[in-house]
Amino acid sequence: MKLKMILAACLMSTAAVAQTDPIVMTVAGVPVPRSEFEYSYNKNNTDGVIDKKTVEEYVDLFVNYKLKVQAALDARLDTMKTFKEEFAQYRDQQVMPTFVTDADMLAEAHKVYDQTKESIGPDGLVSAAHILILVKQKATKEEQDEAKRRIDSVYTALKAGANFEELAKQVSQDPGSGRRGGMLGWFSRNQMVKEFEDEAFALQPNQMSKPFLSPFGWHIILMKDRKQLEPFDFHKDNILRYLEQRNVRDHISAEKVNALVKASGGTLTKEQVIDQRTDSLAEADMDMRYLIKEYHDGLLLYEISNRTVWEKASKDEEGLANYFKKNKKRYKNEWKDNPRYKGMVYHVKDESYIKPVAKCVKKLKFADWNEALRKTFNGDSIIRIRVEKGLFKKGDNKFVDREVFKVQDVQVDSVKGYPIDAVYGKLLKKPEDYTDVRVQVVADLQDELERLWVADLRKRYSFSVNEEILKTVNKHE
Repeated sequence: MKLKMILAACLMSTAAVAQTDPIVMTVAGVPVPRSEFEYSYNKNNTDGVIDKKTVEEYVDLFVNYKLKVQAALDARLDTMKTFKEEFAQYRDQQVMPTFVTDADMLAEAHKVYDQTKESIGPDGLVSAAHILILVKQKATKEEQDEAKRRIDSVYTALKAGANFEELAKQVSQDPGSGRRGGMLGWFSRNQMVKEFEDEAFALQPNQMSKPFLSPFGWHIILMKDRKQLEPFDFHKDNILRYLEQRNVRDHISAEKVNALVKASGGTLTKEQVIDQRTDSLAEADMDMRYLIKEYHDGLLLYEISNRTVWEKASKDEEGLANYFKKNKKRYKNEWKDNPRYKGMVYHVKDESYIKPVAKCVKKLKFADWNEALRKTFNGDSIIRIRVEKGLFKKGDNKFVDREVFKVQDVQVDSVKGYPIDAVYGKLLKKPEDYTDVRVQVVADLQDELERLWVADLRKRYSFSVNEEILKTVNKHE
């Protein structure tokens, strides 16, 4: 009887979960809970998104996404070393900080405070200003005497009532503190040279030292204030901020993972400890679960899309050429009222170079012009010509506008040292081949491959959408 009650409770619990997070669709045999669809939809359709979709419009995009991920899984792309390493790196960025609690950081802050207090010691902190007259280590007797004369003069002026801050700005040879009226800020013992420290800690607030010598030169100190280190709570926020900046959280989390591995007696690896933590977080935090899944699936999507569409199209020169031939009219129409000049503008020192430059490239492919010109005219470190080569439309280049498109009143500045300008090439009212519109052809071929790929995936894998559940997306308690 007791066993039946337990089983009944489990079944009721499962039913309750299913009821609160029903299946909105099944893609390639994998059920998709409503919460996952909502997470993706809401993240990609915020108020700032230009092409915001309705829930119904987003369904097709989401199904396609899921189909591509399934294709990547079937291709075992998730077993690749590069995938595993990149995913683990991202997962660790999300999971490792969760091993660290506020109490851990507070304990670390207490350690820093206690170490600081111990290093400061019973004499506490002093705030002082000083005036320095430098004495070089190998100063001559005359230079030493001059430095002593100057510091004595400063001391006499101070004793007569001169303002310490103003005098420090005028005569102190410590560039850092001099600009601040001699102020050094708060310091403790063991932070200054011994001669300076002994004089400073012997003074009381508002007392001024006599001139004294340190390895740097002659000093006069004006004591501003003394204090003991404030209580921990006074410094807590600053210490915690310092710890975050130093990535101490990462150090603590690594220590904790290592401790768990050690405590397992060799039954767990570091990877397994982090995996367990990930599963625990995913179970307790839906947003974390879908964030990690989103990155996992996103990496797979990128890899398979790159192989199937993006890189495939960009590297398939024959495919690009064939696609261009089949769709010449589309690219011709775009150039009809906006022709291009396929050629170069070149600048030379004297007219004798004009014809040789044109002759150099006359029988060459457009792609080979640069190398031929460099070897022929600029190959021995002497720059004889300057060249701007490309596919120019009106407005792209002032020289081309003036010489080819015959635009009136174009202000053109000659290239310094190369006063003679010339152009060579031809005016095209339509692209000659796909290389003239390569970027656009690549993009169009990618779109075509994407369309064919999605169509194939939709034939290869089954999918279904629960329309009734779909209607409740973002409309339930």
